[in-house]
Amino acid sequence: MATSPIRRYINSAPLAVGLAVGYGTLPFMTDAARAADTTTDTTPAAPATTQDVQSSGQTAKLANSGGKGPTTHKQADGTESEEWLVTASPMNTLHTPMGISRLPQDVLHTPQTIDIVPQMLMQQQNVKSLDEALKNVPGITASVGEGEGGMAGDQFLIRGFQAQNDIYENGLRDFGVYTRDSFNYDNVAVIKGPSSQLFGNGTTGGAINITTKTATTKDHVNATFSGGSGAYYRGTLDVNHMITDSIGLRFSAMGNENNTVGRNDLFSHRWGIAPSITFGVGKKVSYTIDYFHQTDNRIPDYGVPTTSFTNRINKPVTEYGVSRTNWYGTTYDQDNSSTDMLTGRLKWDVNQYVSVYNDTRFGIYHRYFSASQEACDLTCSNYLFSSTPQLATISRNGGLGGPNPYRQNDWSAQNVASAVANFSTGSVRHQIVGGVDVEHVYDRRQNYAYATTRPGTSLLDPSSAVPGLVLGGAGQYPGNLTNMPGGVGRKEWKTGDATDVGAFLSEQAWLVPWFSVRAGFRWDHWNSHYSATGGSTATADTYLGQKQDTFNPNVSLMYTPNSHSMIYFNWAQSTTPLGLYVTNSSEPLKSTTEGFKPERSNLYEIGAKYSAFHDRMGFTASVFRLEKGNSIQTDSNGDISASSDSQRNQGVELSASGRILKNWNIIATYARYDSKTTSSATAADRGKQVQFVPRNQATVWSTYEIAPQTPYNVMFGGGLTWREGVYLDAANTARVPANVEFDAVISHHFDNHWKVTMNGYNLDNRLNYGSLFSNRVTPSIGRAFLFNLAADY
Repeated sequence: MATSPIRRYINSAPLAVGLAVGYGTLPFMTDAARAADTTTDTTPAAPATTQDVQSSGQTAKLANSGGKGPTTHKQADGTESEEWLVTASPMNTLHTPMGISRLPQDVLHTPQTIDIVPQMLMQQQNVKSLDEALKNVPGITASVGEGEGGMAGDQFLIRGFQAQNDIYENGLRDFGVYTRDSFNYDNVAVIKGPSSQLFGNGTTGGAINITTKTATTKDHVNATFSGGSGAYYRGTLDVNHMITDSIGLRFSAMGNENNTVGRNDLFSHRWGIAPSITFGVGKKVSYTIDYFHQTDNRIPDYGVPTTSFTNRINKPVTEYGVSRTNWYGTTYDQDNSSTDMLTGRLKWDVNQYVSVYNDTRFGIYHRYFSASQEACDLTCSNYLFSSTPQLATISRNGGLGGPNPYRQNDWSAQNVASAVANFSTGSVRHQIVGGVDVEHVYDRRQNYAYATTRPGTSLLDPSSAVPGLVLGGAGQYPGNLTNMPGGVGRKEWKTGDATDVGAFLSEQAWLVPWFSVRAGFRWDHWNSHYSATGGSTATADTYLGQKQDTFNPNVSLMYTPNSHSMIYFNWAQSTTPLGLYVTNSSEPLKSTTEGFKPERSNLYEIGAKYSAFHDRMGFTASVFRLEKGNSIQTDSNGDISASSDSQRNQGVELSASGRILKNWNIIATYARYDSKTTSSATAADRGKQVQFVPRNQATVWSTYEIAPQTPYNVMFGGGLTWREGVYLDAANTARVPANVEFDAVISHHFDNHWKVTMNGYNLDNRLNYGSLFSNRVTPSIGRAFLFNLAADY
């Protein structure tokens, strides 16, 4: 075979190294990469970035698809050429599409800090919930509900600011309050910083968007079974089938039962299904209909109280020798939820210039929730640090008499209609995104009361059995209902609803090929209502309402010297009206807060993103300053107050992800935060670190595969999750220690279809803390092992 020498015009050394190393990786793909390329097809494909460099009849072709080394092609003149296909790493997430019409670019070309938890990582870690997936993202903290309106479920903070209403699925809000299982996830994205121009009111710290599994062009059947510590049993099923050449069906299902390792009396029994059908796969017009159902029966965990010795900083009682396994609930505690969501998504490529989208969701949420909120008062604390600690007794009522059991029946509807236009005027290229977003959410809760006050229990040796405690039926014992704050009284029914009508518009203009400006805004009209009725007649029924018009702009400058890198500046604003959290807060409105102005936040961010070695490695760095004014505070009693308080969080975030060598993958992140309450009406809060915001946080996960595609293949790896200790209150009088967790994985392929995996979690059995709030924390799981058997056809 006669070939000419290869002459390449390469602009950078990394490009040349990437070609050489990338070629070497092709025969040695990891198991997750094989799965993404051949069967499940769950990792989003990167946009095509093929480059053809021809010289002397030979072509080197660089692409993001799979390949098996050089192939020979005969040219028309009789000469021969070689084609090299270089494979990107599915762990490099920079070319992941956002999957939202309002964000038409991929992660690399979106001027904001975005953390992606890819499918490959979730498979290796055997992720089973949204909470577990978000452990890989710095700046995320889980919190638990408070006071009379106490809620559990997924309650997250991003960069220290509430995000409980900022969870999205395929770009539409998921209003429900429940613990989300990950069985139908394709990837999870955390978009950092205020994003009201994109998503509407809220998003002070950012937004969490889940991309779910939908039909692909490759048929497959994937089934897994997991078992292990804590009587853990889990099965999942994922089926993809093309009914015709343009109609595809995807079906995912899950069943899960487990206890919580390291915590007494806690369990979760849940199941779910997620079928979807796409009409027009690969066509100009496509419509996807997906349905999601999850039923969950679990015991809520309100953790352990905090206390201190001789007026020092409060710490969890487990730091003073109290057993981490102690659970302080009663036999009445339960959290039963049922979630149903029906979604339709239309995409119409009208022509080469215009694409039209319309996304619609209708959701129904049912829940019965009963929890005991423990507290260790001064008497309890004195006994704990005395010679008779066995006499220490905690209260199970918490603030306001503790959260009443309640039944919640909610529904929501949302429709987002949008269009994306790409065109040029002379030498200037434009991309315009505009649309209308309408949503409505309705919440109806019925409170129940106990016949008597719940008695306390031993701090050291608690008992969930409470002889003689009686839970009343509907309308019984109205005098024992929780006395809601703000003069609302002891009411049986709480009803809230909110309607938001928003319009958004943005334009990105490439003034020259390597520099662009994007500017946009969103206007919202927010109308919310709240009522508290029935129950005790000692206080009149309460009816409140609030209307707000908000305007949120956004401006970005982007320098893109080539298709693999970007340097950007981003300024964005967001607003959060008081009545925004209709389904998942304490008292959203009361007579003393009805006229409060919304919180307003500003983000200033400079960042850089670089996809190196032909997309096998991705690097990001950003420096940001986030300012929040008119802060709304919720105290340990669940009482909401707003003031002229201002908070600021600034810092740097770094990440690296992808394939280091041919069988070695890694994803690593680091965040350094400097947070402060810059002004406050409360003197004790001024200059203090913002609650729940760590100064340092880092994650790393790495795997290596030995002898792939051989009978003795082994993939092994592990990682570290670290979060520095954080303060639990605005005055910095309570603090939780640092979290350090070591996890590991080892797996083996029997053939192309069967795989066995063993995961280990918290290998050193360290006492870590997950969900946090002002006067209590929840210990994380102890050392646990999980076996997984997977079949893929």
